Amino acid sequence: MSDDFDADPATGTASFSRRISRGGQGAWANITHAWRTRRWLRLLFYALGGGLLLAIIAYVWLAWDLPDAETLNDYEPNLPSVVRGIDGEIVHRYERERRIELDFRDMPDQLLNAYISAEDETFWSHNGIDAGGFIGAVIDYVSKIGSGERAVGGSTITQQVAKNILVGNEYSVVRKLREMILATRIEGVLEKEEIITLYLNEIPLGRRSFGVQAASLAYFDKDVDELELHEMAYLAILPRAPEEYSRSANFGIARDRRNLVLSQMEDNGYITADEMRAAQNMPLGVVEGRRQSRSADAGYFLEEVRRQLITQFGEEAEDGRNSVYAGGLWVRTSLDPDLQDAARNSLRGALLRYHGNRGYTGPIATLNPDNGSLTSQLASSYISINYEDWRIGVITATDGGARIGFANGDESPLSGAPNSLSVGDVVAASPSGNGWRLRGVPEVSGGFLAMEPDTGRILAMQGGFDSRLGAFNRATQANRQPGSTVKPFVYAAGIDAGMTPASMIPDTQYCYYQGSNLGEKCFTNFGGGRGGGEYPMRYGLEQSKNLMTVHIAMDAGMDNVIETFRDVELEPEEIEYQPFPAYSLGSGETTVERITAAYAAMVNHGRLNEPTVIDYVQDRDGKVIWRADERECTGCNMDEWDGGAMPRFGRTGRQAMDARTAFQTVHMLTGVVQRGTATRLRDLDIPMFGKTGTSTGPTNAWFVGGSPDIVAGTYIGFDTPRNMGGWIQGGNTAVPIFRQFVDETPDYWTARPFSAPNGVRMVRVDRRTGSRVFDAWPSDDPMSTVIWEAFQPDTEPRRNARQDEIDAMREIILAQLRRRERGPSLESSPTEEPENFAEEQGGIY
Repeated sequence: MSDDFDADPATGTASFSRRISRGGQGAWANITHAWRTRRWLRLLFYALGGGLLLAIIAYVWLAWDLPDAETLNDYEPNLPSVVRGIDGEIVHRYERERRIELDFRDMPDQLLNAYISAEDETFWSHNGIDAGGFIGAVIDYVSKIGSGERAVGGSTITQQVAKNILVGNEYSVVRKLREMILATRIEGVLEKEEIITLYLNEIPLGRRSFGVQAASLAYFDKDVDELELHEMAYLAILPRAPEEYSRSANFGIARDRRNLVLSQMEDNGYITADEMRAAQNMPLGVVEGRRQSRSADAGYFLEEVRRQLITQFGEEAEDGRNSVYAGGLWVRTSLDPDLQDAARNSLRGALLRYHGNRGYTGPIATLNPDNGSLTSQLASSYISINYEDWRIGVITATDGGARIGFANGDESPLSGAPNSLSVGDVVAASPSGNGWRLRGVPEVSGGFLAMEPDTGRILAMQGGFDSRLGAFNRATQANRQPGSTVKPFVYAAGIDAGMTPASMIPDTQYCYYQGSNLGEKCFTNFGGGRGGGEYPMRYGLEQSKNLMTVHIAMDAGMDNVIETFRDVELEPEEIEYQPFPAYSLGSGETTVERITAAYAAMVNHGRLNEPTVIDYVQDRDGKVIWRADERECTGCNMDEWDGGAMPRFGRTGRQAMDARTAFQTVHMLTGVVQRGTATRLRDLDIPMFGKTGTSTGPTNAWFVGGSPDIVAGTYIGFDTPRNMGGWIQGGNTAVPIFRQFVDETPDYWTARPFSAPNGVRMVRVDRRTGSRVFDAWPSDDPMSTVIWEAFQPDTEPRRNARQDEIDAMREIILAQLRRRERGPSLESSPTEEPENFAEEQGGIY
């Protein structure tokens, strides 16, 4: 002991240092000796060093190309685009998957607790990896090697976020390790609330649903804040096996799993034992279908909206941030659900009336039995129907009695099947006894469109019997001969050329030479009549006289008539109208949309608006990124009122017709309803204008018209034009479509009259002769001889003075001249001026 301690306090520290030095040298000597003499120590060191090096290399290899967790701060999930109608209500979603994004504050607490209990009990405390869960997953993985079974994941909620959003769902050890690395990084970037919000918005839960809100609607037809405890627990079991637990055949297994989650919630202190037992005793309560988000059957309208959005913004996520199926757009449209329902019913009713008792006319489509299950092919075709209790099915057998199969796999016997029916034919059927009965979808079709005349906003659109049978939209895409519905624009060209509604037009046969090859062409009135006599222009339009129309067109000049057609954009882009007289009778093709917009321009004092189905589009953040109305409102955003007039928008559209000419034409077209070819509308007793049309054959029956507030156009005809029958006319076939449309929407039609623009004079005339009337007044009788007629200044008929009146005036003038020559006379009396001289000779009245 004396050798180890120095008694001198002054040298004690130095002595102690020398002892440590000697001890350290001894320890190093011992290690060196062990290294040289003990082989296992060297091997252990090499193993640990090599393992550490391999771990570093593996980490670098696994992590070097991992996505940056920081990107989750700006992550935007794919979201469907939501479509709203004119009243702001949601009418449709464009979606490949059902997704509805929620904020953390929108998640019910017990829903969070259910998922945490089912998926990650230590979520609020771990740093992205749960050691116990990871070890259990490793053991399970090793035990199932070679068995073909998939091991339990053991992933935390954070790891699932990494997998669902950044890494992918590949089943491999490498993916799991990369997921773990990324999970720790996510925990350093996001708060726990942000992580679980991402998870509950992105997790796939079956039935094409991603996220808890979409799943809540899909399984229970409820929003998440309406869910009961047992329903929340059911949603929490779905991440493990959504397709298995969502099938009705597996509801027993699903209920056991749900009850286990409820037990875990009770173990974790989230619910009481009584709440657990009450929830466990509840049935699953899963519904087979969810309520439809549409408030109107508007497939044709919504498809037109979709086409325009895709053209503007792209279809998928790779097309840009605001794509239709991933951008989460909010689209405000002009669709009016009530008017849309009426449009569908009106057109569909006319098609069924024409179809009558014709029965089955052929298959809707044909499937090939060689391509596999017919019912599966039908399900993937998306052909369906929404009419009464009809369903679309496919013929699966004809021998020994026809059988029909449906998209859900069900099969039943089919009655009323003709011998022409073949396996693979897609048909419509309705329930009948213990089976189904064949129904005939009308072969004839048509289109209907209604719009606001002062804005061009399309309010309703029906492009056939049912959009589920085919996407071709006959309201916007079908070029058809409009027949006499183009005549108002011929008459407008005549007015611009100097004629008036009172001008006398010959109703006589018109012939012209077409050249040596074609010879002479002669026109007749409808039904082959050759006419006779002269009539006011108004009469020709009210009674749809072909001969008078051709005379007006040739007098005005066919080049001017065609130019008028182009001014109102009747001419489709792919068709060029020619200055031939036949075009004045409607031989040039156009669409329902184009001709309805042209009629709307007449009501709008000649201003043509581009037809629109979309009012504006907002991105997912609510910013308006497109709008149809691009007018600027100068001064609308002033900080303070400057004392001037209130800022106002300018008018929409462009001036396509003279405002006075447009009103004169509309005024004549009101006579078509009162005493012409559309008198079926007269007893509606509201201001109404319109024109019927029937193309040669007849192959098409038309009506276009409306009120100051709504203008609509419609036609019916076969897609491949053919004779519809000699009795078909616009007045008896198309007018009833519009009549039903009005009858089903009475609140939309008012007594507001058509307004006249500046520069129009209303004059009393005899509608039979066009002459001016002074001694009578118009009455409410539509057949009254005296009517009000619209004229531009200095074009109204002058008064026809009788010869005796002229002679009397001549005598008065001569007498005055004689008195002047003789000088003043006391016996002379002043000459009286004719009463109402100014009124009789001119003025606006």
